Amino acid sequence: MSKAERTKTKTAREKIKEQQAAARARDRRRRIATYSTAGVVAVAAVGFGWWYLASASQSEVASGSLAPITVQSDGSVVMAKQGVTSPVVDIYEDFQCPACKELERVSGQTFKNLAAEGKAKVVYHPITIFSQEPTKSNSVRAGSAARCVADGKQWMAFHDLLYQNQPSETEAGFTPDQLKSWGKDAGVTSPGFDQCVTSGKNADAQLSYSKKIADEQKLEHTPTVKLNGTEIDNSVLFTPQQLREEITGAAK
Repeated sequence: MSKAERTKTKTAREKIKEQQAAARARDRRRRIATYSTAGVVAVAAVGFGWWYLASASQSEVASGSLAPITVQSDGSVVMAKQGVTSPVVDIYEDFQCPACKELERVSGQTFKNLAAEGKAKVVYHPITIFSQEPTKSNSVRAGSAARCVADGKQWMAFHDLLYQNQPSETEAGFTPDQLKSWGKDAGVTSPGFDQCVTSGKNADAQLSYSKKIADEQKLEHTPTVKLNGTEIDNSVLFTPQQLREEITGAAK
């Protein structure tokens, strides 16, 4: 092979190597671009997931005035606009129960809004589920005091204050003096309220109703919330957006 031929062959090989190197570089750039795009998509998906969870868990704000509230003779309380009979949301709660306090904090306004919007009939059932002290006596005092409030709006205001001031499970609380003070804060106007609270005259009715409801509904824990008789799962119960969707969906 002549010198000219060898030079020509060498040049051809170098061009091939350069072309191969350029191809490898392009391939690397494509891979990097693909990984980067996938990373952006993944980050976006994670970000959307966090946003959705945060949004779904966000407590609602009051959408307007409360629906009419009626205190029943058995101690249950109905909140519903006139003519609204379904879906029915039954809330079984204990004023001493920390999980009930959390439910009120997270989803309490959702129940109130749905009733105000005419999208549900909400029924509160304050019961005593505890059997150990001091939680049992705390619960009985609170439930008994709530039974001393006949006006619906005043009852709801008192209901909310009981949760806001819930005592520890390890200490005596909901004392008569505290309950009477919160009654004033709630705007309770009944002249017999203080005496009713001090005497604890509704304690037996509170315990009797609690046993009756626990047996009838086969309650094992509070809070228990039932939609048209079927218990709502806790994962929904403590997620206001899903809770709203499940309740409004039951009306369709």
